[in-house]
Amino acid sequence: MTYLQITKENIKQEHICCALGAKQYEQAVRDKKQWLSERMEEGLVLYRLNDRAKVFIEYLPAEKAWIPLNAPNYMYINCLWVSGRHKDNGHSKQLLDKCKADAQALGMDGIVHIVSKKKMPYLSDKRFFEHMGFQITDEADPYFELAVLKWNDEGKHPSFAHSVKSAPATGDGICIYYTAQCPFAVGVLEDLRSVAKERGVPFTAHLLTTREEAQAAPSVWTTFSLFLNGTFITHEIMSPGKFAKLLDIAK
Repeated sequence: MTYLQITKENIKQEHICCALGAKQYEQAVRDKKQWLSERMEEGLVLYRLNDRAKVFIEYLPAEKAWIPLNAPNYMYINCLWVSGRHKDNGHSKQLLDKCKADAQALGMDGIVHIVSKKKMPYLSDKRFFEHMGFQITDEADPYFELAVLKWNDEGKHPSFAHSVKSAPATGDGICIYYTAQCPFAVGVLEDLRSVAKERGVPFTAHLLTTREEAQAAPSVWTTFSLFLNGTFITHEIMSPGKFAKLLDIAK
């Protein structure tokens, strides 16, 4: 199968892999398409398998990434996702090769991506990136790691920004930072808010609407980061049931 590049010209009629077939996320998918279109003006590239499947890569210059990151002249991978029957067919490598070719054509020094110390939902498999030559150059509590593929030895050393290594002032109760980048994050917020209200737990959700806000965020994973009483708990987009159990345990 071939890969299709999603552009501003075709994004309205093409699917973007996220939340395929889930009608409850239709507005969130439209929001992400708008977010992507705006980022494409800043150099974002999105390739997906030319099929109705969740097989895609999304990347942009690291200076433009909505992440607290210091990686000048690097390409940042927002997401590389290969799921279902398409796993183990070489798609991850082929999509990564497209990113590498674009980064080299632009004279960049390498590629950066966020992984985790162990396999976790919504984060890439660290072992694959290490197999492809990436090295871990920085980490942020509790489990985030910065994977770097560098081909210019004179390039700067990528790292997470200082904001993610200092204690955030998020206040009492639940505080969530998120962007429009993931339809699942946007789609679940009101359900989580209802659960918190039932249990009398303060609930605040901060939508990061600019790159500057995202780059100064208190968490590496700006797509969705959940804090409880000022402590980072998870980047995982929880179901209402799992969220309820978290609040019950925290009492």
